[in-house]
Amino acid sequence: MTGGQFDHLNKERRKKRVCPYRVDTTFVYLIVVLQGRVRTKTVKKASKVLIEKYYPRLTLDFQTNKKIASEVAIIPSKRLRNKIAGFTTHLMKRIQRGPVRGISFKLQEEERERKDNYIPEFSALDTSAIEIDTETQNLLKSLNFEDLAGVTAVEVKQAPVDTRKPRGDRKERA
Repeated sequence: MTGGQFDHLNKERRKKRVCPYRVDTTFVYLIVVLQGRVRTKTVKKASKVLIEKYYPRLTLDFQTNKKIASEVAIIPSKRLRNKIAGFTTHLMKRIQRGPVRGISFKLQEEERERKDNYIPEFSALDTSAIEIDTETQNLLKSLNFEDLAGVTAVEVKQAPVDTRKPRGDRKERA
């Protein structure tokens, strides 16, 4: 393994096949397996760190995220940079739909706190008046529950019958 992309590392790191990956001041070590493969776990970790630190700068566009990743981090290869940028874009799209497990950043925490503190104007559990149809009322009578408080019978309107003429030259189904 003389000459190549790992020459700048010392001998110990070269023996372990470890490559430093730097995001700002935080060091995350990428473990490079034989034949230059990178574990998926490593790409996912790097992506999460990138999102936690640079969430406001990242977008839903792969090309933009790729440029941001190469600016803010020291990534040893183009292939690895693209993998990290791709997974970052995927996570950003998931974050748009809702909170993502394992990622915590200021905006997401504020959103969660706001949802926790929300008090609705009207309770969904308000049972002061329950409207039932006549069939349900008859069922309650047969079970000796006809005198429940707040239960009122309401006449249910039938769905309108289709009175239109059949269209086209086909015969009507039976």
